[in-house]
Amino acid sequence: MTVEKLITDHIDTWSSALQTRSTAGRGSNGKIDLYGIKKLRELILELAVRGKLVQQDQNDEPASELLKRIAAEKADLVKQGKIKKQKLLPDISEDEKPFELPDGWEWVRLNDISEYIQRGKGPKYSEQGSVKVVSQKCVQWNGFKLEQSRWITDESIHSYTEDRFLKDGDVLWNSTGAGGTAGRCIYLPVVKEKLVVDSHVTLIRTIRDNGKFISNYISTYGIQNRFDPKHSNTLLSGTTNQAELNSSVVTSFLAPFPPQREQERINEKTAELMSLCDLLEQQSLTSHNAHQQLVETLLATLIDSQNVEELDENWARISQHFDTLFTTEASINSLKQTILQLAVMGRLVPQDPNDEPASELLKRIEQEKAQLVKEGKIKKQKPLPPISDEEKPFELPSGWEWIRFGEILAELKYGTSQKCDYLTNGYPVLRIPNVVGGEVSLEDMKFGKLSEHEVKELSLEKDDLIFIRSNGSLNIVGQCTLLRQDLVNHAYAGYLIRAKMHNNFVCAEYISLMTKAVLIRNQIEKPVRTTTGVKNINSSELSNLKLTFPPLSMQMVIVEKVNALLSFCESLKSRLNSAQQTQLHLADALTDAVLN
Repeated sequence: MTVEKLITDHIDTWSSALQTRSTAGRGSNGKIDLYGIKKLRELILELAVRGKLVQQDQNDEPASELLKRIAAEKADLVKQGKIKKQKLLPDISEDEKPFELPDGWEWVRLNDISEYIQRGKGPKYSEQGSVKVVSQKCVQWNGFKLEQSRWITDESIHSYTEDRFLKDGDVLWNSTGAGGTAGRCIYLPVVKEKLVVDSHVTLIRTIRDNGKFISNYISTYGIQNRFDPKHSNTLLSGTTNQAELNSSVVTSFLAPFPPQREQERINEKTAELMSLCDLLEQQSLTSHNAHQQLVETLLATLIDSQNVEELDENWARISQHFDTLFTTEASINSLKQTILQLAVMGRLVPQDPNDEPASELLKRIEQEKAQLVKEGKIKKQKPLPPISDEEKPFELPSGWEWIRFGEILAELKYGTSQKCDYLTNGYPVLRIPNVVGGEVSLEDMKFGKLSEHEVKELSLEKDDLIFIRSNGSLNIVGQCTLLRQDLVNHAYAGYLIRAKMHNNFVCAEYISLMTKAVLIRNQIEKPVRTTTGVKNINSSELSNLKLTFPPLSMQMVIVEKVNALLSFCESLKSRLNSAQQTQLHLADALTDAVLN
């Protein structure tokens, strides 16, 4: 089977195998990882370097003859003083060879076929100049990004020998760092300006035009996999944070080496097939984006519904096409957000005119607050600014009210600043890892030496809300967790804020669900400030959040409806994940079948 036929016969497998985006590796784009196409790229490279991509031609001069001429040419360059004499490297043993090569091919060390292998040098930077220095940021899987380069000072140019300046056909290999930086490799067919590399990039210059094939081999999955410091045959040395590809590893690096004419045919076919992959990738992304836009447009009709009856009609139309609409994680997440938005707008369930209006609840909350202040159980709160008509993004049903979060709060309190550790005594303290994700986990608890008074002040009760107030990651700042049980003698850490509400008049689960809606998330993320790289939200900003507040019985009805619909969304996502895993396994199996 030709590779072209392999692509076309299994087009659905390659294009439908998707997963969460990975930032490392060629073939990633947008918020999804086109896993099937990435596997296809890997397969093309693997077939190329194993001699299975194009037909062998017995008339080709074998690589062994080419290697003799390369050795003679290197000796002549040494004699002329153009290159230094290289150290002899050990012969290649049979145990070192990872796979069998076709007739006419040879295993070589990079040093055998190169006239120059050298890491760059630390540059002296300048705002302007005549020579640019190439860093690891310039060497990307999706191309040579020279816009990431900087200038070196003109005064330092004389310290660079002629061989350090990049030439046509050079290979650049990132040589520092783990996690996708070290290992990235690129071939430069044409160099149009004066360039050097910095000390984190290795320059490989082959005697003949063999750089493209070598670059493709370095880019294969099997080689890139060895840029994990934990790999049993890793190419890196040093610590995980400062992993290095040493020059000695590069010079002795083992690579397959085909006849020169076959290399040219392989390089041409590889480029042609990669272009097909580019086209397939673009078509997949275009299709995916169009699908998501369609979903967003149809879900907008739900938001625009004027009443529950119109919403039911629009929902019925969309539900007829669930199998084709909600086929991606992004589309299901959009559906979940639409459900939450409809809930906060009061359009998810029918209103009951017999419900006591929210305005009466707010009056009783004020009365209860005044009594608690009088009894010394809570402090008197500062008045909150009224919500102007301009601040209200939509009209609420009769009986609902726009409120500030602080209006329904009995207390907002920061956690303990005491240091916590794995103590044998002390009080358990909830930290961010115990509440991230919206559920309380009592695993991996730490303990603090707190006074009995502090524990009493910070003790947690059922229906308390815990907010993450500070973290390095913006997307979890303000995240809310509802406590579904009393946690007697448990405290919480200083990066958290506890909210206690007047639970006789407020359904805590309604508030918890509403904090996940875009209406609230946008407010939470807007005031987030950055100090020394740590993002945070304070109690004043939480108190001022604008919420929609329905009658108490309506809050409970909404919670029941939202939970049922979100559970349905989770079942959709579970089925989707199962189907995606099947597609991923198919792509893997197809790749393995071809190679083996």
